[in-house]
Amino acid sequence: MNRRQALTLIAAAAAMPVLSARGAPLRQTWEGRAMGSPARITLSGVTSERSFTIFQKVEKEIERLENIFSLHRDSALTRLNRDGRLAWPEPEMLEVIEIATSVHAATLGAFDPTIQPLWQALALGRDPAMARALVGWENLSVNEREIRLARPGMALSFNGIAQGYLADRISALLRAEGLRDVLVDMGEIAARGQRPEGGPWRAALADPLGTIKGETDLSDRCLAVSSPRGTLIGPEGAQSHILGPQGQPPRWSLVAITAPSAALADALSTGACLLTREAIDAALGQFPDVQLAHIS
Repeated sequence: MNRRQALTLIAAAAAMPVLSARGAPLRQTWEGRAMGSPARITLSGVTSERSFTIFQKVEKEIERLENIFSLHRDSALTRLNRDGRLAWPEPEMLEVIEIATSVHAATLGAFDPTIQPLWQALALGRDPAMARALVGWENLSVNEREIRLARPGMALSFNGIAQGYLADRISALLRAEGLRDVLVDMGEIAARGQRPEGGPWRAALADPLGTIKGETDLSDRCLAVSSPRGTLIGPEGAQSHILGPQGQPPRWSLVAITAPSAALADALSTGACLLTREAIDAALGQFPDVQLAHIS
């Protein structure tokens, strides 16, 4: 069980169905995949007929965003990594880079999406020495006309922020549809309004073995959980998937952060795995209404 599966399984069971006067369920659920992970959406107080149309729009939006951020298809991101430049990047790409830049600074460089060459070298069992020289957020040039990677062989991965960003975008889509009570789980969670039976949505925080470490209530709030050993890489499966910019190992086994934005919570929880407790407190203090929900 990886970190996203643990969180998904708990959040998916956050509410029981509520029946209307005619016995029709007012809780509608969609299940699918987003950025390679299981995804789930729960709507409260919506008919099945309306939810069908809404979920079609959700699937279309997920597809559009994966065409920007996925590392596993011909996306804007893979073209940037292949060519070293991307002309006229989508606004969503620029927004994610802006969030990543702020978290990179707040975490003293621990959160760094240019980690991809080093991550790939370690995952494939290759010598990481050359890959380390390709890591450096300062070597990314960004403006509305172009994104450029300064060094040949550089590459980005938004795996530590993109799923949170998808949760934010899908939440915004549902809000535009007039929905106020929704639980969006794209690997990270955006919870709006209340669960069907009333009261805030509730998520349990579980480690990779499924052991519950705590619970948190969510209403108009987002949650991200990072578990460095939830996914292991390398030929012998001994390397955490969360790495410092020079390959530093994580300091913590589970970090959960709540924030107004799932993308921000996602990036901060990833970076926090690599920081001392003092540095985590300092990083979170640079953003309004961000809280550490659990650390161990």
